[in-house]
Amino acid sequence: MPCCIVQQGFFFTMKNLIFTICILASFTAAAQQKNLGTWHVVNAQYNINKKWFVWGEVQTRSQKFFDTFFYYETKGGAGVYIGKDFSLLAGTGRYATYSNTGNFKTPFANQEFRLWQQLNMNNYIYRVKFEHRYRMEQRWLTNGGYRNRYRYRLNAFLPLNNTKVTAKTFFLNAHEEIFITNKKPHFERNRLFVGAGYMMDKNTTVMAGYMRQYDYSAAGASTVKNFLQLSLLLQFHQDETVERVPQVLD
Repeated sequence: MPCCIVQQGFFFTMKNLIFTICILASFTAAAQQKNLGTWHVVNAQYNINKKWFVWGEVQTRSQKFFDTFFYYETKGGAGVYIGKDFSLLAGTGRYATYSNTGNFKTPFANQEFRLWQQLNMNNYIYRVKFEHRYRMEQRWLTNGGYRNRYRYRLNAFLPLNNTKVTAKTFFLNAHEEIFITNKKPHFERNRLFVGAGYMMDKNTTVMAGYMRQYDYSAAGASTVKNFLQLSLLLQFHQDETVERVPQVLD
């Protein structure tokens, strides 16, 4: 009987992974018709103790498939866990947008310095973990002056071969995020992400997925960009008794 249960669990996991790969492949195939870009993330978090942590993140983005890199950002900050389902973060960073005609080719389209504060809240429905992320940003742009921005992201994690995301766990991940500013058109951006990941051990997680980003302008027009997002997420001094799902902090 235990052997049958293990086999059933294995086939359940494999079926979910195959389904996820097929979905991502179909999204990618459709998006390639519109110049699929790539979005790369390396994130590292160091847990000082069970409450306090520091982190840093680097990102690059390309207009085409691993070509015409037009954007990078570097940022870092600190945070504190308030129980297992609440956390507060503060961060700062530099964000640079280049011309779309080459790989990090100047002149810059925009450079930005940013401060931000964030509240995370978690809740669970069976084995699905939902994260609500609220963020306030103070932004200084070379093209646009000073702006405030407010963001909300609903993020869901579904572990496949364990009841929670721990070492050696495959999981599905999806999120929706909206961006609102203090200047017209106020509703600035919307992001939709679907993907999958694998926590290799307590320190290392890899993720891949499809990101669709809508940008809105004051003139009422909108643009859409599709990305293949690839992420490497590192945690150090991770407490395995608490579920700390690593995330992209953009």
